[in-house]
Amino acid sequence: MELDSMECVSSSDGMDDEEAHIHPYSSKTHIGGGGGGGMGGGGGVSAPVISPTTSVHELLECPVCTNSMYPPIHQCHNGHTLCSTCKSRVHNRCPTCRQELGDIRCLALEKVAESLELPCKYCSLGCPEIFPYYSKLKHEAQCNFRSYNCPYAGSECSTVGDIPFLVTHLRDDHKVDMHTGCTFNHRYVKSNPREVENATWMLTVFNCFGQYFCLHFEAFQLGMAPVYMAFLRFMGDESEARNYSYSLEVGANGRKLIWEGTPRSIRDSHRKVRDSHDGLIIQRNMALFFSGGDRKELKLRVTGRIWKEQQNGLENGVCMPNVCS
Repeated sequence: MELDSMECVSSSDGMDDEEAHIHPYSSKTHIGGGGGGGMGGGGGVSAPVISPTTSVHELLECPVCTNSMYPPIHQCHNGHTLCSTCKSRVHNRCPTCRQELGDIRCLALEKVAESLELPCKYCSLGCPEIFPYYSKLKHEAQCNFRSYNCPYAGSECSTVGDIPFLVTHLRDDHKVDMHTGCTFNHRYVKSNPREVENATWMLTVFNCFGQYFCLHFEAFQLGMAPVYMAFLRFMGDESEARNYSYSLEVGANGRKLIWEGTPRSIRDSHRKVRDSHDGLIIQRNMALFFSGGDRKELKLRVTGRIWKEQQNGLENGVCMPNVCS
């Protein structure tokens, strides 16, 4: 839920997870039509009919969900196959011939799959890896080339894509504030601050060092205590995020709080980062003290900067104008 307003003053310094359509290959497996012997267990079970134009990839595709099938692969008495997940969805009836499925495993097709080596399904996005069929799924769940979820925290957005696509999506669809530079100065305003509930202010995106960073600011209950929290996420993978650091500072009346850390990858949801308390946390009473006045309105000014950790023993934390773009 988005609440209230945020006055933003910036001091700048300067696909769906669909399978790629690839014909798999294997130096071990050759599938042809005809031949004796049924597939699966039990006598009287027909082998799947394989036409000369049927690829192994198509053979291993579930006819219901169209995903690749993994053991146990089920089949009906007529040789039609489907994955174990869809078996319960079709109420134990073959979706092709409507015959009862029973509990027949297609062991031969499982053996065929075991002999295959296939490209990662994100090969069209740049992944060069090739894996045995049964290792492929595990890799794809962690592949660095897989799509990212939209990092917008104010709503449950189901959009996925690569970083350039998500940047455009955030700007055009969520209307987020976009800034260039590695320093920032933001003012967060909230009326009735004593009525703290879970709230998210508008996301801000920064472009610096050729990368994109998301600044979050939220209000929530930490145990029984109402708090405000600011944190930064990196639009990329964790391995890249570790190349950067950031600081956040809030204060007034001769007092200040400072946070320094490494931005979290947007692979981690904003809720996961928030619940791990990995950011600048401000207790409500302290936030109202920083707001000044009669403490009836939250007026927090959060400043910060992002820097790149230098390699080869060079000095860290220097944000030079000629490299901060």
